[in-house]
Amino acid sequence: MKRPIRILLQTTIPTREDDWHIGRFSLLAEHLSGLRDREGHVLCEVTARDRETNADGDDRVLSRLDATRFDELWLFAVDTGDGLTVSDCQGITRFRQRGGGLLSTRDHEDLGSSLCTLGGVGRAHFFHSQHQDPDETRHVRDDQETKDISWPNYHSGSNGDYQPVTPARPVHELLRHDSSPSGHIEYFPAHPHEGGVGVPEGESHARVVATGTSQVTKRPFNLIVAFEQEQDGHGHQLGRAVAESSFHHFVDYNWDTSMGCPSFVAEPPGDQVRREPERLEDVKTYVRNLALWLAG
Repeated sequence: MKRPIRILLQTTIPTREDDWHIGRFSLLAEHLSGLRDREGHVLCEVTARDRETNADGDDRVLSRLDATRFDELWLFAVDTGDGLTVSDCQGITRFRQRGGGLLSTRDHEDLGSSLCTLGGVGRAHFFHSQHQDPDETRHVRDDQETKDISWPNYHSGSNGDYQPVTPARPVHELLRHDSSPSGHIEYFPAHPHEGGVGVPEGESHARVVATGTSQVTKRPFNLIVAFEQEQDGHGHQLGRAVAESSFHHFVDYNWDTSMGCPSFVAEPPGDQVRREPERLEDVKTYVRNLALWLAG
């Protein structure tokens, strides 16, 4: 049998109980660990951790990620700008240069902006104070309810509800869903203020594969940017990568609001996921697709 795909789930903050620590992604870790291949073998071996630094202030794993046994890094950037050091970024870059797969995801405004220090896929993330969306018409507030959060803050719905997903054509394999009548993923967990992602200028091996729609302005916004394997200028065959608009597509609170959230989350939750749990199979199918696709 083939060995399991070794996946590291990691946040960019140290463990803080009243924050988006890795324990709040337990349903994702449980789902990945429970996946099986066609022969019934375990598909994924999952390690979940928060940021933990050495004497130099670098993360003990990310700074040497290329020297580990991991096949994929699922990086949840939940920091306010200081979540990755130069050595961390270098370790992640070398990891991708040896073919490692990378999911990078963040949230509104400047949340997760340490991704700006990460080359390649980091350039697909647009923030408020740095590396702004080149489309200046998007430098405006979308979510109008939470006044202390500015753009990018696309309102796809309440936590605990669903948002429709529109796949780009042709439908990317990340979005395929054989059990759906449409043949593709139709729903993601919603969030009141998602961040901005897009294809970096001059990047020929990336494309937007899914968009959402603001419930406030009716404006479409990018949900997922996928980077295919490519050879960099040094001859390295880079692993596949994904830039995603919000870590709330994966967090426990958006799969089951009864799991709770940090105290600073002020918006009242919706109840669609509780009333129609079967729709959650869409994002769970996406998670399986993502694990397999990033593995190449």
